[in-house]
Amino acid sequence: MQRLLPAALRPKRATDMAPAPPERRVVLAVTQFAMSEDREANVAKAEQYVRRAAAAGANIILLPELFESPYFAQVHSQEYFQLAAPYEGHPLVERFAALAGELGVVLTVPFFEAANNAYFNSCAMVDADGAVLGRYRKSHIPDGPGFRYLEKYYMSPGDTGLNVYDTAYGRVGLAICWDQWFPEAARALVLQGAEVLLYPSCIGDEPHDPATDSYPHWMRVQQGHAAANMVPLLAANRVGREALEGATSAVTYYGGSFIAGAQGQVLAQVGASPKALAHGDRDPAPDLNEGFVTAAVDLAELAAARAGWGIFRDRRPDLYGALLTKDGGSGGSVGAGGGSGTCGGYGWKGKGKAGGSGSAGGGSCSCCGKEGCSCNLH
Repeated sequence: MQRLLPAALRPKRATDMAPAPPERRVVLAVTQFAMSEDREANVAKAEQYVRRAAAAGANIILLPELFESPYFAQVHSQEYFQLAAPYEGHPLVERFAALAGELGVVLTVPFFEAANNAYFNSCAMVDADGAVLGRYRKSHIPDGPGFRYLEKYYMSPGDTGLNVYDTAYGRVGLAICWDQWFPEAARALVLQGAEVLLYPSCIGDEPHDPATDSYPHWMRVQQGHAAANMVPLLAANRVGREALEGATSAVTYYGGSFIAGAQGQVLAQVGASPKALAHGDRDPAPDLNEGFVTAAVDLAELAAARAGWGIFRDRRPDLYGALLTKDGGSGGSVGAGGGSGTCGGYGWKGKGKAGGSGSAGGGSCSCCGKEGCSCNLH
């Protein structure tokens, strides 16, 4: 006769396992529209698209970078500093915070910030009750060839750190435009717990080099962030032709605003043909339309997939010391004779409500007090 193990010692069957976590369905939305010299018209248009996206069921809505005006960083002109205003009491932030509270949506509010003698390319993060959770200042500031993306004339590099915010619909990581070309920034946000990545953007053709088409590259690099970190990603761009006095030529912003899924697939794209997105691919030539798109995701399901896939479990921070240097050499690898850092940090410092903190460089491990330890292997 076969003797059975006591019930407490028997292997658990699948049916005995803990139930799956409850669904956390969230509807994401990106907006896309053209900007004119009429600032009030731009703001009214932005509000219109927020209302339309909310009416379509959106919970988290992304607006394009610096939507209040044409993209002024095509030229050097002192007059555009007049567009900036302090974060505290900023009329644009206050107006859209009230709108978010009215509609019950999480909302980004990009704005040009004046802070004493400094200026920043900033974005406020507003929760679904209208509370402003904080603001992020763009970390990476571009200065492109010719009269394109001359932000270093107007803006300083951000000093807020890479932040994650706890919102009514999940933990979101926020960065801005040129930040989206840096995989380190996306990884830092997800390491701090971001479940969705948001990138307000402004990018178009390259008048100094008509043969260059940055649109495919722009999409692929962000699809890569989504896939490598297994989180959804939203990118909202402006669209249409803008001609500024003093610019060598007009610029056509190519739109293409999209929502990527956690495998990097394109879930939705403004102006795209539905057939083009059938297999998760981008539309190679989306229409230059104004509008918005939405996509629903289950954040609980995606969290389980990230845990099961093991990409965060199998990370080796002890090997990544080169990321803390400009040339990849002098920093070396932590634990291999090239500097040291805290077990959780490696130089990324999160100041958002969900962010952790850490430091890098000189000294011993903060866990065990030894140099060249193996704490970071755990």
